[in-house]
Amino acid sequence: MLAFLGMSALAGVLVTAAVTPALAVTGMAANNSITMFENLPGFLKIGELAQKSSIYAIQPDGTPAEITSFYDDNREEVEFDYISQFLKDAAVAGEDPRFYEHGGIDIKGTLSAVANEFIPGGATRGGSSITQQYVKNVLINNGMNEAKTAEEKQAAYDEATATTPERKLKEMRYAISIDKKYPKDEILKGYLNIAAFGGQVYGVQSAAQYYFKTNAKDLTLPQAASLIAIVNWPEKFRLDYPDSETNGANTVVDGEKVPYADNKSRRDYILKEMLDEKKITQEDYDAAVATPVEPVISPPTTGCQASPYYAYFCDYVTWEIKDKMDKADTPDVNEGAEMLSRGGLKIYTTIDMQMQDVATQALKENVPSSIPEMDLGGSVVSVEVGTGRILAMVQNTDYNVDPDVTGDNYSAVNYNSGIDYGGSSGFQPGSTFKTFTLAEWLNEGHSLNESMNATKRSNWGTFNDSCSGPIDVGGWDPGNDEGGNGGFWTALFNTINSENTGFVAMAKQLDLCGIKKTATALMSAGRADGGELGTPAGTDWTFQPSAVLGTEEVAPLSMATAFAAFAGGGVSCTPIAIDKIEDAEGNAVEAPKSTCTQAITTDVAAGMDYALNKVMTQGTGTSSLYKMDTSGTPMIGKTGTTDNNEATWMSGASSRVATVVGVYNATGHVNLRQTYVNGEQAAVLRHNIWPRVMDFANTKYPGTGFPEPKSEYLSAPQAEVPSVLGLTPDAAQKALEAAGFGWALDGEVDSAQPKGTIGEQSATGMTSRGSQIMLKVSKGNLAPVPNVVGQQADAAEAALKQAGYKVRRANENTDDDSKVGIVLSQDPAGDGSAAAGATVTITIGKKSAGGNDGGNDGDGETPTVPGGGG
Repeated sequence: MLAFLGMSALAGVLVTAAVTPALAVTGMAANNSITMFENLPGFLKIGELAQKSSIYAIQPDGTPAEITSFYDDNREEVEFDYISQFLKDAAVAGEDPRFYEHGGIDIKGTLSAVANEFIPGGATRGGSSITQQYVKNVLINNGMNEAKTAEEKQAAYDEATATTPERKLKEMRYAISIDKKYPKDEILKGYLNIAAFGGQVYGVQSAAQYYFKTNAKDLTLPQAASLIAIVNWPEKFRLDYPDSETNGANTVVDGEKVPYADNKSRRDYILKEMLDEKKITQEDYDAAVATPVEPVISPPTTGCQASPYYAYFCDYVTWEIKDKMDKADTPDVNEGAEMLSRGGLKIYTTIDMQMQDVATQALKENVPSSIPEMDLGGSVVSVEVGTGRILAMVQNTDYNVDPDVTGDNYSAVNYNSGIDYGGSSGFQPGSTFKTFTLAEWLNEGHSLNESMNATKRSNWGTFNDSCSGPIDVGGWDPGNDEGGNGGFWTALFNTINSENTGFVAMAKQLDLCGIKKTATALMSAGRADGGELGTPAGTDWTFQPSAVLGTEEVAPLSMATAFAAFAGGGVSCTPIAIDKIEDAEGNAVEAPKSTCTQAITTDVAAGMDYALNKVMTQGTGTSSLYKMDTSGTPMIGKTGTTDNNEATWMSGASSRVATVVGVYNATGHVNLRQTYVNGEQAAVLRHNIWPRVMDFANTKYPGTGFPEPKSEYLSAPQAEVPSVLGLTPDAAQKALEAAGFGWALDGEVDSAQPKGTIGEQSATGMTSRGSQIMLKVSKGNLAPVPNVVGQQADAAEAALKQAGYKVRRANENTDDDSKVGIVLSQDPAGDGSAAAGATVTITIGKKSAGGNDGGNDGDGETPTVPGGGG
């Protein structure tokens, strides 16, 4: 034995020679054994141990708090000094008493084990050294690390645990190599960190936490011995099945049941070995064996459903990890999921724990996880302006991915995200989507105070679409929430009051493709189902005019991204849930990053903010603003309600945080205005939730004012009104619309214009573009009145009579001889019009004489005037 221990060069041959008698019984020749042993590789690569990954949120004091963890093997590696001395001594005494003496293999134990394992009829029992057990577990771990599929993992495990002499020889060869390379304490540390403790529990730290709710360094003597007892036969001696008959559940001592009797028996054996090895005193031993086995099972927080307050956000994080780490060229391998379950990652997220708590409470108090009347859904998501960091993400249902767990209150679907991130296929945002038309309105050079014809109609005609070509929507007849026939309204009025016909009228003057592209840029996303806007997955549809009113199904997170862009100078940042990632050694791992792009110009964003602020202070957003304690913080916002009131939204932002709150039919078509929750109309619940979330946001992330818009976005643009007098109503309509004006007929008027043509219009010259010009149709009952001012009285009278008018003369004194006998004025005025046969009064210049101030010379008949004849 001493020669063997001292001469490492002969170790392989000596060991093989020692086991040859037993191997010979199996039919393997000794020389083959020696050759096999010498040819085995002596170097064993010790791969990274599979460790649990943890997801953290940052607490208010800046320290991380674990939300949950993921693992195939519940393991947390610890350093040698972090392990209780009781545990180290128990492992050596119970598993390999000569550990610190041999060169990696305990020949006596190995010969006994090999003989019993491979000789027919021999009883299987342990005999491997700690180093050999360590090697076996390393080989299993390496195989798992290299395997890519479930089938490969099983094959790797089977190979590493196969009951064959070849596997035993390989373990011994590697054990000798390991013993040469590493100090004993390092090997023992590796063994204690890799050992199995039943189920998915691996390593002493996780075992201590799971079975006794303590750390490896703090284990008591009986606890340490009980844990090492498990290593001998993990599934038999584990301490989380108190009713396990294989662990002595039915054992009775002195008339009383002894829980975990078999574990205790093995534990007490280990304690006796520790006493014999003088690692503990007799007093220690007596006290320990008198101590009952009393585990304190503390299941680790694993998986998203173990952390209900963060469950759906956690789910989003896992998808972000998969999206970042999965490789496109290996579609059958889930690298991201593998890293989560085995990589020992520490994932530090963006979530604000306080804000998440406020959002959760506000939602839970207003939107139950289920109600009998409908499949009620509710969600809150908040995003930091300028970074895309998700600060809060909650929904009303209880998270569970177990298909066997049923109930209306459960859902594994994240309502806030799109289908690519484990979410839903989206929801119609209703009028909140109008913001994209407003953005494109400003982007194409229009003003907030520009008017348009927003009257209700059944045929809106053709809309321009530079992507797909003109789109005709004859027969489409959208109305407004308040009813009525619409009117001539400004873009600002349409926005404040969320007028459907107003936004359709705006879209009529825009490029639908431009609206689509602007929406996509602002949301940094398309439809929630993964398709482009206007093109549901699996279809070749196009973006329709109805989409302007919010019929596209998008993710709430996408809308929050857009509102963050409105509030952030037009910069849209893709949402992120992770701030940083570290590996098991504390090294930085590249984390997903937000991509920020200028979706709209800063000037357009300023115009948007001006209008959306008016929504909050004067329009539909007041229902939320008036409930806020921090209403002094400038806010932008937009409400949204879909057809039949099936979904209701409140979306808005400060200059720091954007929040979207939705209450809707998760499935089905129930009218929320006809549904009551806790005595309150379901359609207004959003206005209870959004103010509470944003009040907290304004307190922790105080916002500032928004930039003032440029004057061109506020001024009413001017245009020249064409004269349409004498045109037919249809021709007048075309002329006015071509010039950018609306029109409306306002009855008839006495006019010299041909009957049935336009006889009067309300404005001419320069006026506000898009305004409504009122038109009156001519009765055709007037004739032109000749202009006779400046003519000789007789000639003037003749002209008037020829035009069909009666003439009445009047005189006016003048000292100007050139004006004597000349018509100085007429009534009605010349170049106007009057009823046929009416009397026209002409005033004629008369030589002043003796202060005569002139006057009438008759009652309508032509008087005698100087030089005028009789």
